[in-house]
Formats: sequence, C-alpha cells, structure tokens
Amino acid sequence: QGQVRESGGGLVQPGGSLRLSCEVSGSAVRIANMAWYRLAPGKQRELVGRIIQWRATDYGDSVRGRFTISRDRVKNTIYLEMNDLKPEDTAVYYCLAGAVWGPGTQVTVSS
Repeated sequence: QGQVRESGGGLVQPGGSLRLSCEVSGSAVRIANMAWYRLAPGKQRELVGRIIQWRATDYGDSVRGRFTISRDRVKNTIYLEMNDLKPEDTAVYYCLAGAVWGPGTQVTVSS
C-alpha cells in the first residue's frame, strides 16, 4: 500500500515564502495524478493545485500565480512552492496521491 507524507509547514510572515514537500512511497510512486489540498478552520477543503499525468499542472483561483507545483520522480516527491503568502493561506495542507492522503502539515501566515 502506498504512503504519503507532507513536510515543510511552519509559521511565516505575510509576503513570505515556504516550500512544502510530499514524499510518496510504496505503490503511490506509480500514481500519475497528485494534488495539494488545504483545510482552514471553518472552511471547506480547497484544491490548491495538482499534477496531471506526471507533468501538467492546474491551480485553484486563490493561489494561481503565487504557488507552483513541481515533481521529482527520482526522489518520489512533489513540491508546493508558495510565494507572497497571505493570512488567508493559513491552513493544514494535505497531499493526495491517487486515493491516498497524507497526514497534513500546518501552514500559518501571521505577523
């Protein structure tokens, strides 16, 4: 069975940057479609962005132009580069590989 684990979350000031990593293992390394979601208190789960068929990317409206997803197939890892962070980006960020979810990593944007 595949496993997914996020890392890289933390506290950052508004306007700052952060890079999240999502390492996959087991059967999850063969999954072509992966995505980042986030969940903020009192809000619905939101699609941040995704990689389709290994390479193509798509982003949610609220992060397009600020966030970038990339994938390193050698390291079995996808990344979420987040720039110009805003307080409303505060959430738990989750990685999804096929049908396998990671435990999430907290991102807090605050001065």
